[in-house]
Amino acid sequence: MTIIPTPTPPLDWSPPWESLPSDLSEALAPAVPGIVEKIIETVPRQIPAYASARGDGRYGDKLTLGVITALDNLLALPGTSRPALTAESRALVADLGAGEFRQGRSMDALLAAYRTSARIAFRGLSEECARQQMDLSVVVDLGESIWAYIDELSSVSAQAYAFEQSARAGVLELRRADLVGALVRGGLAEDEVHRLSAAADWRLPRRLAVVVMPVESAPAARTALGHAGLVVERESEATALVSAPERSGQRTRLLRLLAGLGAVVGPSVDWQGVPHSYRVARTLSLQRGAAGPDGAQAPILAEDHLSLVVLGAEPLVMQELAERALAPLAGQSEAKREVLEQTLLSWLRHWGQRAPVAEELGIHPQTVGYRLGRLRELFGEALEDPETRFDLELALRWQTLTP
Repeated sequence: MTIIPTPTPPLDWSPPWESLPSDLSEALAPAVPGIVEKIIETVPRQIPAYASARGDGRYGDKLTLGVITALDNLLALPGTSRPALTAESRALVADLGAGEFRQGRSMDALLAAYRTSARIAFRGLSEECARQQMDLSVVVDLGESIWAYIDELSSVSAQAYAFEQSARAGVLELRRADLVGALVRGGLAEDEVHRLSAAADWRLPRRLAVVVMPVESAPAARTALGHAGLVVERESEATALVSAPERSGQRTRLLRLLAGLGAVVGPSVDWQGVPHSYRVARTLSLQRGAAGPDGAQAPILAEDHLSLVVLGAEPLVMQELAERALAPLAGQSEAKREVLEQTLLSWLRHWGQRAPVAEELGIHPQTVGYRLGRLRELFGEALEDPETRFDLELALRWQTLTP
């Protein structure tokens, strides 16, 4: 049962029904059956959300009981200073609001039902007042009382609806986190995948991709992706499942949605391959966090940077390779070593052509020649060996990705 706390009215507040005659309820009792019947007949007809429930006997019984209870509570108020709802009736109205969410109806439908019922009640009760030739002031106070009463019902129901919606969202987020975590870990049976997917209220696409991004990007990613992706926070990172972008337009749209979030999109896989897509995206994300292939927060597709993924897959192995391959530079000062490593990488990239090296580094070709002479002194004939040059380029490229 949903419990909504009773608000404390201002000290100088007095309810409009306090000025009504205390015997008004008894006088208006003959009009109640007709009003109940009119409300039950009108609400499903005028409000589409309830139209499909007209043939449901349980719904009809529930609606009848609700209308009678609401009118009885209203007509118990004249001549008193009681709040509009007792603790019991407040709980019933709150459950009504929560039930609307559980039934998949919008809060607008219930509020419209309240307003329609209020109009019907006011018309029926005011006509009874006229028939009994009551003073006009009674009709005015009665109308104000009805709308104050309906306002309180609407407020309590809306709060309960929002509370139920929030609670449902929290449970759904937990179930979606379970789904993402289970797929990333892998080793699931197909029926378990379908069970988790149904519980998370998310239909698995035919092809998936895992997106890894900084944890602080999660809220913006949820907003950007909407129902197209599941975004969860996992330790120091955020992980998302999205439908794999297989065409150029889809890739462009996904990158636009993830703009500025530092996201890395893993390769396209079926649900069984999610652990692989995650490992690739996370490896590249760690490399990007260290140095960054583009030096910005633009999203990237792992499939466009697979060489960087390879370099980052085994950091301990790469560190050992770098220490061995670059050992001849160990005796240089930090500044000189940095200059020589930069020159060596450029020389390897440009196949030993001095002019492109000079242009890339922004130095004179003679300076390039001097630095290459120094490198040949340190490495000797090893620079002529293709295997050594391959190891050197791997080591130097890996170091550019390492802080």
